[in-house]
Amino acid sequence: MIIKSIELANYRNYDSLNMQFDCGTNILYGDNAQGKTNILEAIYVSATTKSHKGSKDREIVNFDKDEAHIRTYLEKEGVETRVDMHLRKNKSKGIAIDGQKIKKAADLLGLCNVVFFSPEDLGIIKNGPAERRRFVDMELCQLDSFYLYNLNYYNKIVNQRNKLLKDMYMNPDLKETLSIWDMQLVSFGSKMIERRKLFTEQLNEIIYEIHKKLSGGREELFIHYEPDVEIEEFEKKLKSSQDRDIRAKMTSVGPHRDDFSFYVGNVDIRKFGSQGQQRTAALSLKLSEIELVRKIAKNNPVLLLDDVLSELDSNRQNYLLNSIGNIQTIITCTGLEEFVNNRFHINKVFKVSEGTVTCMSDEPEV
Repeated sequence: MIIKSIELANYRNYDSLNMQFDCGTNILYGDNAQGKTNILEAIYVSATTKSHKGSKDREIVNFDKDEAHIRTYLEKEGVETRVDMHLRKNKSKGIAIDGQKIKKAADLLGLCNVVFFSPEDLGIIKNGPAERRRFVDMELCQLDSFYLYNLNYYNKIVNQRNKLLKDMYMNPDLKETLSIWDMQLVSFGSKMIERRKLFTEQLNEIIYEIHKKLSGGREELFIHYEPDVEIEEFEKKLKSSQDRDIRAKMTSVGPHRDDFSFYVGNVDIRKFGSQGQQRTAALSLKLSEIELVRKIAKNNPVLLLDDVLSELDSNRQNYLLNSIGNIQTIITCTGLEEFVNNRFHINKVFKVSEGTVTCMSDEPEV
């Protein structure tokens, strides 16, 4: 799978943009705050319907406009596909594949798998559990439409249950309806827990060897899934926490409170690992994501690297660049020095300045 081109209209700081990508390595360079990340974000949105930053559509649309457009041309096994996305400030987005409107995001997900790697991802190990859950959810939603369905419904049920808990403060009789939401919460939540367990097993099969090589054979990394509640205990714990939930006006039990730990030997590096260990584990996690897509989707993902090389030392830079292989890669950076120093082959170079993109050369001498 490759992205051939992308067209933007009124997207963040781009009034109009049309870019043609090479199937190999594409570099977008320029000073900070010029619009490089916005291009990667648009690619990610066109593949997943969501911003990697968690931004709402109204935040993506150009400030003085009401709507924005993304048109992406993909190619898989010689067949070209066009994805059109219509973003609006005050309405839900419209999506079409080859001119045919789709009603569900699930119909788009998996068409183009992308792996996004930014400096913020290097903190995924040491930061809070919400970031680790989001990583798992975003990857599973690309790979498993059934998981996406369960996640969407589960989140809606949590929101409805929380609203009910707040309404019960003024109307205690509503407690009788709480069991209806509890049954649905257990039903959809249990399927999520089951899939997250499998995902962790699949990831562990891949990350072990990657991390061992990345750490020079010194470390063996293992991911441990920490469900907030086990499936067989879910219903019981939900009932026993009802009074607490009513007082707090929020749901305190379920996979929306799950976490994932990362162990090197017997050490939980979330809490006791050095910054170097945590960063190496984060890099291993992203490289494992690439391999997992290859294994499950039977295709290469598109790799989006957002100014991440400047945050890595030379050894980790080299390992990452050497691991890319035959994957289409789009990289943002402030300069080309790191690629010159690594003698890394570049297929296409773009300069980004104040919302203007200039193609500098094809196959530059590096």
